Amino acid sequence: MNLSTTGLDLLERSEGFRSRTYLDVAGFPTIGYGHRLLHPESFPNGVGEAQAKEILASDVRDAEQAVERLVKVPLTQGQFDALADFVFNLGQSRLAESTLLADLNAGEYDAAGAQLLRWDHAGALENAGLKARRQAKFELWNNREVQQQAAA
Repeated sequence: MNLSTTGLDLLERSEGFRSRTYLDVAGFPTIGYGHRLLHPESFPNGVGEAQAKEILASDVRDAEQAVERLVKVPLTQGQFDALADFVFNLGQSRLAESTLLADLNAGEYDAAGAQLLRWDHAGALENAGLKARRQAKFELWNNREVQQQAAA
């Protein structure tokens, strides 16, 4: 399964584009559309939007593969999109160790969807931007319209 256009739009809106390195809400160096810089990555001259989209496509592929590997139950397109965004934003280890994944793989879809809303903190503090993003993911998780578009 691949991230839908709707899922990609949510991810791009949530991350925004920044041509220069910045620190995300957790304090990690980041560039483009939320690409976390890992040593020895460096973009001293920044990135253009085209380069940022290429980096994003690679990061999205990694997130999609992690979801495919970790999830053992069937997913709707909206559920897949929400999980791919989760992995993109928080990393595959956070999903792997989460109650969200345990609930999901136990077939508890509603409980798993509700778990998305719990990931709205940066450190010990609730973050308004993360809260809005998690709510959008929750709506995507439950979105029948997205599911029907994916089947068409």
